[in-house]
Amino acid sequence: MLEQIKQLFDESTDLFTETLDNGYWPMEIAYFPAMCDERIKDGILIPYSYRFDPDEFRRMLHSNPKYERADNPDEWPNLLLKGYALIKLEETCYSFKSDRTLYTQPDETQLESSLQGPQSAFTEDLELNAYLLRKRYNVPTLSVEPYEKGSLSRTAIFVVYDRKLVNPSVLELLRKRLDKVNIELLQSTGQLIKELTDKNHLFFPTLLQSERPDKVAVMLSRGKVAVLINGSRFALLLPVRLFDFMHAMDDDYESFWISRFLIVMRYVAVLLTIVLPAAYIGIVSYNPEIFRIQLAFTIDGSRAGVPYPSFIEVFIMLFMIEALIEASIRLPKSVGSAATTVGGLILGQAAQQAGLVSSIMIIVTSVVAISNYVIPNHTFSQAIRLMKYWFILISMIYGVSGIAVLFFALIVYLCHLRSFGEPYLAFYGGQNDQKPQSAQRKS
Repeated sequence: MLEQIKQLFDESTDLFTETLDNGYWPMEIAYFPAMCDERIKDGILIPYSYRFDPDEFRRMLHSNPKYERADNPDEWPNLLLKGYALIKLEETCYSFKSDRTLYTQPDETQLESSLQGPQSAFTEDLELNAYLLRKRYNVPTLSVEPYEKGSLSRTAIFVVYDRKLVNPSVLELLRKRLDKVNIELLQSTGQLIKELTDKNHLFFPTLLQSERPDKVAVMLSRGKVAVLINGSRFALLLPVRLFDFMHAMDDDYESFWISRFLIVMRYVAVLLTIVLPAAYIGIVSYNPEIFRIQLAFTIDGSRAGVPYPSFIEVFIMLFMIEALIEASIRLPKSVGSAATTVGGLILGQAAQQAGLVSSIMIIVTSVVAISNYVIPNHTFSQAIRLMKYWFILISMIYGVSGIAVLFFALIVYLCHLRSFGEPYLAFYGGQNDQKPQSAQRKS
């Protein structure tokens, strides 16, 4: 065994290979010390060297679930690279699970914060994520299907669902698409989304990412499927609707009227983000009669010193906002928020005083930026950010009437969109969403 392993890992100096002898049995052992933990000492070395008993050691090999037969030499490199130790005793090879675990407790939420709900989030350890999910969704009907994807990375994947509530056609379609996944290094959920999406040019996301175990548990109770990836702290949820992207966990924890107010506010914010810059161009350049004459004169007076058309003004301000958002993501956390805040204030005030943009445009840009931050899901927020530029382009040509036609076309597109065969704009994600959990269990 050791000769074959040495040939496969010819120049791997961090690979430990040795033949041990306790006076009764010679044993060949191979493992990567950096990828294994102290379980090798307690599970192999001490029973073999210091407290050796042949009969007891044989019973341990057959009764300990960490030991498995490893008779196929083609699987040895994969096992070693996953943190297993390989031993050979009496012409029989065994693998011992001793992979190093870096995460012993859940992370805290970073992207999907909640005021009242749990603060724990998924980690990059797949086994711990499965534990967090089973702890919150504690039912015997929860099923887990293991997969392994990535020709080089061999990343472990769990497909999790409630077999009583899941839609069989959705589950079968997911299995078919997983079988077609062809990728070398699978390291994040974003890569898997591209592989599972039937059309990569879709404008809106059709799979939902979440870092919250409580949110995934709620979605599982509605008949959805979760996909957990080793090395990623996000879970994939499918099929999804547009309304799932606008849902925050505080909606379930707040009172009825508060949660409904927050939901309505989000949809108003989405409408403002998409339409407001285009409406500014359309009204100022084409249809100023929409406003009362006093407001029209106020807007025209604020633009008296601006030397170019309104759409140039909009593009200048939106570019500044997009650059500040990108800078806040790329800069170190210690200086990111301060730099972007100061930069936004200085640039906005300087541009208005220099006559490059009007004061009304400063207000419009601020409203658009703040409204975009209200959207709970980051991926959907990015789609909305891009969508507003289509409205700006159409308003440059056709004014307010073009905005109305494009908005109607957007509704038609969303009605046509599907997420794993389910309507994207449906009010309910299947019959499981229409009845309470107690009724689902009784059925």
